Amino acid sequence: MTREQLTALLAEVAGGALSPEAALERLRHLPVEKLSYARVDHLRSLIQGHPEVVFCEGKTVEQVVGICARLEAAGGTFLSTRANESQREALRQRFPRVEINELGRTAYLPGDPEPEPTGRGTILVVTAGTGDLPVAEEAAVAGRALGNRVERLTDVGVAGLHRILAETTALREAAVIIVIAGMDGALPSVVGGLVSAPVIAVPTSVGYGASFGGLAALLTMLNSCAAGIAVVNIDNGFGAAAAASRINHIGTR
Repeated sequence: MTREQLTALLAEVAGGALSPEAALERLRHLPVEKLSYARVDHLRSLIQGHPEVVFCEGKTVEQVVGICARLEAAGGTFLSTRANESQREALRQRFPRVEINELGRTAYLPGDPEPEPTGRGTILVVTAGTGDLPVAEEAAVAGRALGNRVERLTDVGVAGLHRILAETTALREAAVIIVIAGMDGALPSVVGGLVSAPVIAVPTSVGYGASFGGLAALLTMLNSCAAGIAVVNIDNGFGAAAAASRINHIGTR
């Protein structure tokens, strides 16, 4: 249940349109709804501004659908990340309105209607290469689900430096920038030297053997000489989106 939904519920009780008993029935699962395999946290949206997000790796299809069903019943929305093909198909069958992003392996059920973005500005997701798009799509979908306007800037890695230099206007108009890169992981330093906005760097596991599954990119980003760069874990598009969303919502909540 979101802050807006709870406020509306209390207003109904105060106005006499809803009895306290009926309101209590709607709130029966706050703060935690216990399932046999999970404790669904319905208080998360009141505390953090967005519902619990379902990380699908390691969960069965039935567990993923069950958790998402409880989130949908309580708040009308859910976001699932790292969903495999079977999990995505099951969610598609159970929730006809769900938006599946095959590349990003996400399943997002927006509210009906979907609320307008509440962030102060735009989160720009910048991708070094096409091979980094799965992580970028996870970040973009999550950024939208967390209440932000999101734009994408793809395939502008340092192998062709003129590509990112041609996009300086888009970079400088963004409130927060997520930069996603594998291989040498140098793009966040370039972007960080061009803008005043916060930059969140995401190393990906894309690269040849000496990239060590993204470790080389991670170390490059951690050692960046550009100011204002924060770094999240390898392939963690969702983590970058969550951090960017909190920055973008400063002063709005």
